[in-house]
Amino acid sequence: MQRRTFLQASVAAFAARAAFSASLPIKRAVEFSMLPSNLPVADRMKLARDSGFEQVECPTTPDPKDAEEIKRSAASAGLRIHSVMNMDHWKYPLSSADQSVVKRSLDGAKTSIRNAHLWEADTVLIVPGVVDANNRYADVYTRSKESIKQLLPLAEELKIIVAIEEVWNKFLLSPIEFASYVDSFHSPWLRAYFDVGNVVLYGYPQDWIRTLGKRIAKLHIKDFSFREEPGEKGRLAAWVPLLEGDIQWRSIYDALHDIGYSGSATVELPGGDGAYLREVNKRFEKILSGNV
Repeated sequence: MQRRTFLQASVAAFAARAAFSASLPIKRAVEFSMLPSNLPVADRMKLARDSGFEQVECPTTPDPKDAEEIKRSAASAGLRIHSVMNMDHWKYPLSSADQSVVKRSLDGAKTSIRNAHLWEADTVLIVPGVVDANNRYADVYTRSKESIKQLLPLAEELKIIVAIEEVWNKFLLSPIEFASYVDSFHSPWLRAYFDVGNVVLYGYPQDWIRTLGKRIAKLHIKDFSFREEPGEKGRLAAWVPLLEGDIQWRSIYDALHDIGYSGSATVELPGGDGAYLREVNKRFEKILSGNV
């Protein structure tokens, strides 16, 4: 009886584990910049779909003709554009003390929001501010909020989420501060775009995911490694292919399961050909299935 009870318990535990390892309800997306630039836009979109991706994240596109081509090409390939990667927030930070720089950044962000509306995407990724030797953390905090507030009326009008990302900009360096910053806007149109790889230098992505919870609108997926170099003191860091770094992917899976995340996740890696993209998608699917 003891042996039978043990076997029954083992089978039940295995079944529970298998059920818990079911694929997360997350759409797999690819960054447009990962698709071969030597191909026409329509062929790039088709390649993404043929490689197994369901969605794509596209960059800010000021030219209306180019924006229309992207829309047609994605639709023809059966690929949804789910978000827009805003392009001007690094060169022209929203947190700048120079109002001409802020204006240029706001104009670029508004173009991104209008792109999203045209493409029937629901989110625009924004880097909120950049701390550097000439811009104090406290000033970036205040100025970035003032700038982003100017985007929210258009975002609300067009029903587009502005999602801010931590991206080695030396700003919002803890999950608690990130959550508080998002909450301070008191707006359903301002949320978080969480990049799993970007926070590994100073935290654990699974901790950030649980802290941010329902604030997360979108995910970026990439891997990161701390590696010892022969003859070097300390540890060097590098971006690496999915599943080849130090990120604890099973813990990421568990955290996403626990918060009930069911949106989109975009892989953000160097680009390549069809064989490369299919391999990336295969590893991506493995992560989302919990079999890591």
